[in-house]
Amino acid sequence: MTQTAPDAIDIFDPVHLDNPYPLYHRLRERSPVYRIPGTDFHLVTSWDLVAEAIGRPDAFSSNLTGVLLRQSDGPPATFDMDGGGQAVHVLATADDPTHLAHRKLVQPLLAKRIRGLGPTVRELVDSLWSAHARDGRIDWATAVADRLPLALVADIIGLPNADVPRLLDWAYDSTEMLGGVVDSDGFGRSVTAAAELTGYLYTTFKTAEANPGDDLLGVLARACAAGTLTDTVAVLVLVQLVGAGGESSAGLIANAVRILAENPELQAELRREPALLPAFLDEALRLESPFRGHHRHVTADTTLGGVELAAGSHLLLSWGAANRDPARFDDPDTLDLDRRGGANNLAFGRGVHFCVGSALAKLEATTALTALLDRTSTFTLVDDAPPQWFPSIFVRRHHRLPLRIA
Repeated sequence: MTQTAPDAIDIFDPVHLDNPYPLYHRLRERSPVYRIPGTDFHLVTSWDLVAEAIGRPDAFSSNLTGVLLRQSDGPPATFDMDGGGQAVHVLATADDPTHLAHRKLVQPLLAKRIRGLGPTVRELVDSLWSAHARDGRIDWATAVADRLPLALVADIIGLPNADVPRLLDWAYDSTEMLGGVVDSDGFGRSVTAAAELTGYLYTTFKTAEANPGDDLLGVLARACAAGTLTDTVAVLVLVQLVGAGGESSAGLIANAVRILAENPELQAELRREPALLPAFLDEALRLESPFRGHHRHVTADTTLGGVELAAGSHLLLSWGAANRDPARFDDPDTLDLDRRGGANNLAFGRGVHFCVGSALAKLEATTALTALLDRTSTFTLVDDAPPQWFPSIFVRRHHRLPLRIA
């Protein structure tokens, strides 16, 4: 395949961080496997090539071996996440058969708990609304979208609700490194948060081993007792679920509400026909994928889309770009509640690594948006306090989303 590479781009440019979609469009058309200048990272932006990479796990491993970090002078640096091949990869960053073994431990409990979580989710939404809706305003991102998912993750794992605020701080600080937009202070804070989160979960897990309950801590403790897992792997599974478990839900809950805040007619339509909410959430996921994409490690010299890739190099598979590919979706930048196949998007990944928490994310978003629509006649953005995006090349999440509610 012949490609015309665009001029060198800075993926950390604030313009691209706030609104990456013009850049994605440009790359899809001219260089759908684009080497980020000065690095061995390639950004993959077309639906077909993202799907191809997902379908070639032997060539493109899910192991997280490196992440990009912005530099003030020169190209991004690569931070080694693999420890020279010594890192332990679990669940989403593991390959089969290891990934499948971890998934088989986690998924049955999630499915069981989700079936009975409805009342708990509604109670949490009610309490967050009561605590944070004041004088006709609410910051939907910080009040609901951030807090609700971590509270439920903690409940499923078996962690005290009182620990949720510091879990939230640890989770967001530790995953900030993956977004690449960190200075030296932020990098240090991210490393410290990851260490503190790991230490907290290790201590909690060792306590659970003495008396395993019916939560995820208990499931993992019993697996360790049976010799199926090591303590190290069990704790890293917990770290991953806390660190990333809230991101997809937080992104969806806030992104969907921002779309509605900008479209009062769509708000009114969903109030008249609540049955349209699942279709709306599918379109919100497609248009504003909570994870911009995920990493892949190139295991051997190969090609993708006619581009030569060296062993040891990296891919960033862009869900956000592929989900707006006109080769896959008609009029892809438009929200269409009647879109056929809209649910078949890549916001939660695809194939064996399809997000283990996708059903939970949709339950949380459905409950939160239903409450917001039921409790208001209208909600809009605040003119003097516009939405703020969290700066990241990895996640698509609001840092602030003030709403005026009536």
